[in-house]
Amino acid sequence: MDNSDWHYQLSHRLRNRQDIPPAFKLTGSEENYFQAGSTTQIQPFLVTPYYFSLADPLDPGCPIRRQVVPVDKEFVHTPHETADPLCEARYTVMPGLVRKYQDRCILKLTDICAVHCRFCFRRFFTGVKNAPLTPPQVKDAARYIAKHMKIRELLLTGGDPFTMEDDRLDEYLQVIRRLNPYLVVRIGTRTPAVMPQRITPALVSLLSGYKPLWVVTHYNHSKELTDRSRQALGLLVDAGIPVVNQTVLLKDVNDKADALADLFSRLVSSRVKPYYLFQGDLAEGTAHFRTDIGRGLSLMKELKRKVSGLCLPLYAVDLPQGGGKVLLQEATVKSSEKGFYIIENYAKKQYKYPEENN
Repeated sequence: MDNSDWHYQLSHRLRNRQDIPPAFKLTGSEENYFQAGSTTQIQPFLVTPYYFSLADPLDPGCPIRRQVVPVDKEFVHTPHETADPLCEARYTVMPGLVRKYQDRCILKLTDICAVHCRFCFRRFFTGVKNAPLTPPQVKDAARYIAKHMKIRELLLTGGDPFTMEDDRLDEYLQVIRRLNPYLVVRIGTRTPAVMPQRITPALVSLLSGYKPLWVVTHYNHSKELTDRSRQALGLLVDAGIPVVNQTVLLKDVNDKADALADLFSRLVSSRVKPYYLFQGDLAEGTAHFRTDIGRGLSLMKELKRKVSGLCLPLYAVDLPQGGGKVLLQEATVKSSEKGFYIIENYAKKQYKYPEENN
């Protein structure tokens, strides 16, 4: 097995301090995380050899390194952070199936990811069981969707569905499509960025049989758009599978207009539409990644002067306490009070989102 095979990438992931080569000089903050021990760590260190090879071994500010090498700031929990910032448990109707909106729902097919992103909002879920849903659970979810005619879209997520073998993914897509022939299926995946070896001709051929199907990728910085990664995206697009991208606004990773403009322009040149720029969720231990909403609104204004409308994503936030996803603009940020933005959702209910001191 060679490193160009996705199975190799999964089986040779870096998992602990000993896996990091000596030439990779860790900072004191990074060392403190590993020395704290597993009982303190919320989410274990996990990264593919491919993605780790993109990180600068000498620069702690490297945007790849920032996303996957943990620091001791993860042990700091602010008063507004929770283990389940989107309140998914409240909207879970059966194992894996979350329905927060009338017309769409998500199905967490697996809790396994190729890489543990340090800003993950599902760290309470990712890697806990290290197993996909069972076939009966997927069938129950498909039946639920078939019975609720208002559901028009299903997002398959996790974890990452593309960490599953082709035959299992095929089995689950068959069940879903057989019971819901007109359902729009979206698959959320980070693999084109962190493990592009996974996007094989066989996988693309499989996916092509289940249209209407979209792939939603997750790129946060243009350094992730390597030649190998762009090749993976090309396989999907050439097969007639539409690809859109979600980016998370991350402090000291991509919170500069030039960095975002470069990423979005490169995505469009790879035939991928920048879809959302997300404000960071209030997940425990992620405050050091969040950029203030005021800063995000300013960045969007700058971007409108730098890139075309095709390159411009929607700036959005998933409100705390299960308030749902809303677009962030002056119209929705109604006002502010000390330490908080007051944001109105589509039901005209107001929620507080904390200001960030950065």
